[in-house]
Amino acid sequence: MTPGILLNAIFFLGMGLCALARPALVVAFVGLVPGTADARNEIRAVYGGFGIAIAALLVLVAGNATLRPGVLLAVAAALLGMAAGRVASLLVERTGKWPIVFLLVETALAGVLLRDMGLP
Repeated sequence: MTPGILLNAIFFLGMGLCALARPALVVAFVGLVPGTADARNEIRAVYGGFGIAIAALLVLVAGNATLRPGVLLAVAAALLGMAAGRVASLLVERTGKWPIVFLLVETALAGVLLRDMGLP
């Protein structure tokens, strides 16, 4: 497993486990308050279940030469899509520091996956 895949797997696993155990903590950075069971369910699903699934997928395909490029490209595209959404938001309104930090993290994580694929 390359360092880039490992870094992404650790990030997604950490986010996922944290979201399952303490959903309010995951969204507190941006001032969201999950005050209902439905809101906490959504956080556990999107940040928790999705994050753990991505981490598991990255680990499973790390040594699989056939599936690895497609999975890395899909995860990088998802990260860049999140980053692009943040850029679009920044063009519309001023945000706090955390969305900018997340933009940088998402872009960097995508970059290491693309580098692992041999892309610039």
